Amino acid sequence: FLSLSLSLVLLCVSLQGINIVEPSNAETALVTNPGMYQLDIILKKGHNLAIRDRGGTSDPYVKFKIGGKEVFRSRTINKNLNPVWDEKVSLLVDSLREPLYVKVFDYDFGLQDDFMGSAYLYLESLEHQRNLDVTLDLEDPQYPDHDLGTLDLAVTLSPKEGDFREATMLLRRSWKRSNKLHSSMRLSDVHRKAQLWRGIVSISLIEARDLQPMDANGFSDPYVKFRLGHQKYKSKTIPKTLNPQWREQFDFHLYEEQGGFIDITVWDKDAGKKDDFMGRCSVDLSPLSKEHTHKLDVPLEEGEGMLVLLVTLTGAAAVSISDLSVNILDDPHERHQILQRYSVLRSFHNLKDVGMVQVKVIRAERLMAADVTGKSDPFCVVELSNDRLQTHTVYKNLNPEWNKVFTFNVKDIHSVLEVTVYDEDRDRSADFLGKVAIPLLNIQNGERKAYALKSKELTGPTKGVIFLEIDVIFNAVKAGLRTLIPIEQKYIEDEPRVSKQLLLQNFNRVRRCILFLINAGCYINSCFEWHSPQRSICAFLLFVLVVWNFELYMIPLALLLPLAWNYILVASGKDTRQDVQAMEDLLEDEDEDYEKDDKDPERKGFINKLYAIQDVCISVQNALDEVASYGERIKNTFNWTVPFLSWLAIVALCVATVLIYYIPLRYIVLAWGVNKFTKKLRDPYTIDNNELLDFLSRVPSDIQVVQYRELKLDLSHSPNKRKKNNPG
Repeated sequence: FLSLSLSLVLLCVSLQGINIVEPSNAETALVTNPGMYQLDIILKKGHNLAIRDRGGTSDPYVKFKIGGKEVFRSRTINKNLNPVWDEKVSLLVDSLREPLYVKVFDYDFGLQDDFMGSAYLYLESLEHQRNLDVTLDLEDPQYPDHDLGTLDLAVTLSPKEGDFREATMLLRRSWKRSNKLHSSMRLSDVHRKAQLWRGIVSISLIEARDLQPMDANGFSDPYVKFRLGHQKYKSKTIPKTLNPQWREQFDFHLYEEQGGFIDITVWDKDAGKKDDFMGRCSVDLSPLSKEHTHKLDVPLEEGEGMLVLLVTLTGAAAVSISDLSVNILDDPHERHQILQRYSVLRSFHNLKDVGMVQVKVIRAERLMAADVTGKSDPFCVVELSNDRLQTHTVYKNLNPEWNKVFTFNVKDIHSVLEVTVYDEDRDRSADFLGKVAIPLLNIQNGERKAYALKSKELTGPTKGVIFLEIDVIFNAVKAGLRTLIPIEQKYIEDEPRVSKQLLLQNFNRVRRCILFLINAGCYINSCFEWHSPQRSICAFLLFVLVVWNFELYMIPLALLLPLAWNYILVASGKDTRQDVQAMEDLLEDEDEDYEKDDKDPERKGFINKLYAIQDVCISVQNALDEVASYGERIKNTFNWTVPFLSWLAIVALCVATVLIYYIPLRYIVLAWGVNKFTKKLRDPYTIDNNELLDFLSRVPSDIQVVQYRELKLDLSHSPNKRKKNNPG
């Protein structure tokens, strides 16, 4: 059998014209082969599960693990000892020796979840390509006599591809003996520019009607959670209403040809205790036609009322991965077509398609050793907004070469490209090795550049550098127009936690904004107090001149003056952003304080007290962050931190000045009021937005400026020091 498998592999290689590679590349090419078996599981329901809450019930959810790594987590069923999940998951398994470890937990908000039992499903005992109904008896290893109930599953195990593992080992041995062949196997020979998802589904959450009252005042504070596979979103909370209007939009990636189901749950927000469940529903995407907006009135199950949704399915997005030798921008004909696609003449065609970015992930050097052997198994993840692609793993190497090309569609030119390097671990989650964040507007096209890796918070350096070459092509008119609509939300991540460090940081940021206003007020007051006669005389003459000749159009005109002044300073080489360096120093000081907190038991006690009132603290923490961020963003607009946005502000202020100068104010206010009053009549399902706040949301705060700043490199000790080429 082994010799037959080896012969088949060699025959396939020779037929496709693929040369055998040297060990380092060969391992990469064959180890990235997907799993040998596909395990399809339907988690049906549970029976007589253990009681873990005071009310005589539990809030159960289920985890699946293989080889110590979590591969699935179900949704939580509230207050039910006989829950029905009916959730489906497909897993790729490379060895049947590792059993499926099933664990059930009781969800406790803000506390550690309670264990409710576990069981093993031994994959070697399953019959292939047959749907089997399996009942698992849950047990607690510490109390084996306790009856913890059962889980019902439907399981199908199917061979995915041939068993190449033994053949791979034989090939590796032959490569070690030979070591004479130096050609490379290209990913493009296997699948060229593979699309990693099949489309996008956009959901507009419009409103809910006749929801169930959950609070003593006869109202609720509802919010909605959406889930499609691993993708999750959470809406804002609308206080004290049974007929909330959200008017929010969320985008999901479609990985299945038939569409799948979107799970939707509605919750009532309760401060200081667990949120109340108000109902659930699901949307089947399979019958919905593509490129068409569907209005759905979906009734809630296990609750009262209904949700009003707009659902739109679109075709596959321009997101792909290919080998370095095959990329579209190196082809002059392809590049010309892309440049035409984003030319100024097509500025008002498909406003959501702002541009495209191509990222070449070349290699990394001097990475951190994460394994006990002094090596790492690094792979690289590239993210743009909610688009996420990753390279293969290069095993036992601190200087890996990936040579992969990623192509993303750009929906917002103010997005930030995040490149993260991880160490793969079979028995646990991947270890973080380093990260860089690069705003698209900071990219210099065609330049192969070395980026120093940063810590997870992007505030300080870590070991290693990564070599990238990035090209961005976009339409400036579309980019400007998209700046004035709401920014795309990120998938739901971990719930925010109280952090003394973050509270102090946000408090200091707000204090700096307030001190700026106080200093400005003191400066004006000094003119009244005649501390400096020359300054007071100039201020008095300017005051009389402006008041005597004041016209409304002078307001936007006056806002142009600091923009023009700071532009002159930037052009002359002076730094107008001293606050950013102060913020960097502040972050470093707080990191040191945080390390001291870990060593000081009294300070740890203070943190524990904060956790006891975490809802209040999180609200204060987020409010401070929001106030400070908007103050810093206004300042950074005038400081030319992002020139594209500063120029956009100049254009807007110039237009406002001209309009106010030539058009009477009453007509402008009348047009604004008529638009506001008739907006919902013209389009009942329009999503509300504030153009000014949407613009400011694209301007980075001081924290983000520090995170996006490149670290200085010292490549004198690089083991593979090479010259950077600059094809652009």
